[in-house]
Parts: sequence; C-alpha cells; structure tokens
Amino acid sequence: MQSRERGQSVPTSMRPLFERVVGLTDEICRLRLNDEYAKLCRELAGALARKRPSPLTRGRVETWACGITYSVGVVNFLFDRTQTPHMRAAELCKLFDVSPSTGAAKSREIMVLLDIGPLEPRWCLPSKLASNPLAWMIEVDGFVVDARQLPRELQEEAHRRGLIPFIPA
Repeated sequence: MQSRERGQSVPTSMRPLFERVVGLTDEICRLRLNDEYAKLCRELAGALARKRPSPLTRGRVETWACGITYSVGVVNFLFDRTQTPHMRAAELCKLFDVSPSTGAAKSREIMVLLDIGPLEPRWCLPSKLASNPLAWMIEVDGFVVDARQLPRELQEEAHRRGLIPFIPA
C-alpha cells in the first residue's frame, strides 16, 4: 500500500525511513539552503524510497540525507562560490556529521543509481531552470535544437508533451 507524505508517493513500509531522511534534509535546507532545495531533496528521497529494493535500507540515515542533499547540490552547483546559495562540500557534510569522502561517495552512488548528471533538468532548482541549457534541448527531425528558438506552436507542443518545463515568454 502507498501513502502520500509531503507530496510523495512512498511505500508504506518505507515511510518511517523516508520521514527520518527527509526530517534531516528539511532541517538543513531550512537552516542553510532554501525551500527549493528542500523540495528537491524530498523528491529525491522519495525516488530512492520507491526503488526496489530501496537502497535507503542500507547504511546510516545521516549518510543518505547528506548524499541526497549533496547530489541536489552537484546538479545546481551548490559548491561553486559564484552561485546562490553556496556552501563548501565539506561544510555540507559536517552539517550531517558525515565525512566529506563519505558524503561524496554516497552522492556518486545516488547519481549513478538514478542516472543524474550536472544540470539534470529533473533535479534543477526551479529558479535556475530557465537558464539551464539541458532543459531546453529537444530533438526535431533528428536534430537537437534549443526549443526556445522554435516557433511558438512548436514550443507549445513540446510543453504539452513534457519535453520542456514551460513555454518561454
């Protein structure tokens, strides 16, 4: 049976573990990041909770919470001092009481497991989506094009099909 918690469909058997992980990510995001990070961390925790078998059942909750936040940070360049918000990787890991090497390794594991790379539109902060080039690349007649350069009617169709996040102004 499934339960809905914080907008996430999570198997009932995984709900307590999911809640523990999300409790940690929510707190760190509230204190040091922002609501956008918190939402993406909850979604990523939900995706891991739904995997069969769920990897969340192995290891410390703190390590998973750190790896999840670290992964969202990698996608959104959290560790780049020119970005806002910004934080060093070691500082993030310290907040979860996890060593930097463990935090980085758990993030790598998550990113490989869910096929996540830098700028991955699915895990991009909504405030950064408009400037994310990968969110706009679509294939038209065998060519990869930037959907923002297409006529409005093709942009509308791409949006209707879920290929782009919104119709640019």
